[in-house]
Amino acid sequence: MPPSISATAAPSSVMGHAPFARFWYARVSSGVAYQMLGVAVGWQIYSLTNSPWYLGLVGLAQFLPMFLLTLAVGHVADRYDRRRVARVCQGVEGVAALVLAAGSFWGWQSKEGILAVVVVVGTARAFEGPTMLSLVPGLVPAEHFPRAAAWAASATQTAIVLGPAIGGFLYGAGATIVYGASAVLFLAAVTFLTVIHTERQPPQNEPATLRSLFAGIAFIRSRPEILGAISLDLFAVLLGGATALLPIYARDILVTGPWGLGLLRSAPAAGALAISLYLARYPLRRRVGRTMFASVAIFGLATLVFAVSTSFLLSLVSLVILGAADVISVVIRISLVQLGTPDEMRGRVSAVNSLFVGTSNQLGEFESGATAALFGVVPAVLIGGVGTLIVVLAWMRFFPELTRIDTLEP
Repeated sequence: MPPSISATAAPSSVMGHAPFARFWYARVSSGVAYQMLGVAVGWQIYSLTNSPWYLGLVGLAQFLPMFLLTLAVGHVADRYDRRRVARVCQGVEGVAALVLAAGSFWGWQSKEGILAVVVVVGTARAFEGPTMLSLVPGLVPAEHFPRAAAWAASATQTAIVLGPAIGGFLYGAGATIVYGASAVLFLAAVTFLTVIHTERQPPQNEPATLRSLFAGIAFIRSRPEILGAISLDLFAVLLGGATALLPIYARDILVTGPWGLGLLRSAPAAGALAISLYLARYPLRRRVGRTMFASVAIFGLATLVFAVSTSFLLSLVSLVILGAADVISVVIRISLVQLGTPDEMRGRVSAVNSLFVGTSNQLGEFESGATAALFGVVPAVLIGGVGTLIVVLAWMRFFPELTRIDTLEP
C-alpha cells in the first residue's frame, strides 16, 4: 500500500503540491472555456428569440442531464479512474464547442440546435463536476484541505472572472471565435489532467446495485449538518440567482453591449475570487456555521440592491458583494462534505451535492426566466432576494446543528 499523502513530506503551500497545482490549472482552463460558452450562447439565444423564456431554457437544458444522471455519475466517479472520466468529459465539451463554432461560421445556427448542444455540454458537466471535486482530497494532506477547498473555489471564480470578460470581448469578432477559443481551452484542461498522478487505491469495480447507487443519498440523510448546508445553498441560490437575466439587464435596463454583459457576469466572481484567495491564506477557524448563515443573508440583500439598480456601477458593486458572500458558504459546504466522507463514497456523495448545486444554478436560471416572463424582470429578482432571506431564517430553525458548527478542522 502506498503511503498516504499526509505521511509524506508536504510543501507548506497547497499550490506547492504539483498534482494539486495541475488540477487547479485544469479547473481554470475548463471553467474559462465553459464561461465563454455561456456568454456566447446567452447572447445568441436572446438575439434569435428576444425572449427571457429561452434564456431560462438554457439553464433547464444544463440541469436536466444532471438531475437524470446523478446516481450514474456517482457510481462512475467511485468505480473508475477519476482523472480519465474528467478527461473524457472535457473532450466532449471541446467537440461541442467546435460544433457551435461551425454552426456560427456557416450560418446554420438555430435556437433548437444551440439548446441541443447545451444538453450535450450539460451531460458532460454532470460527470465532470463531481469527479473533479472527488479528486481534491487525494491531492493534499487532510489538514490542508480547508485551504485546498478555498483554492479550488478560487479556480472556479478565476474562470468566472476571466471567461465572461474574454468571451464578451471576443464576441465582437464573432461567435465563431468565442467557440473556437473555448475548444482550445478544453483541450488544455485535458492535457493538465493527463499529467496528474494520485495515490488513490485502485477502485473496486463492483456491479451497481440499488443500495450502492443510493448510498450517497443515505449518507447525506444521516448527517443533518451536511444535509442542511447543501439544501441551504440549493434554496437560497435557486431563489436568489439572477444570472440568467443578465442579458436583459445589460441590454434593456443598463443599456450596454456584449462587453457590459461580460463585466456583469464577471462581477460576482471578482468578489468571490478575492474572498477565496483570502480564505486560502487565512482559513475560517471559528463560528463557521453562523458565518455561513450570515453570508447567505448578505447574498440575499445584495440581490435586492441589484434588482432595483439602474446604475451600471452600482449593479457591478452589488454583484461583487453577492459573489463574495456566496463563496464563503461554498468553501464551508465543500469542506464539510469532503472531509466527512470516506474516499470510496466521495463520488456518490459529490454527485448528490452537485445535483443540489446544479439545481440552485441551472434550475435557478430557469426559475428566473419563467418568473420574469410572468411578473417582469425587476419583480422576479426582488422576489428571489426576499425568498433567500426567508430561507436563511427557516434553515436556522430547521437545522440548529449548523449554527453550532464551530470549526472545519478535520
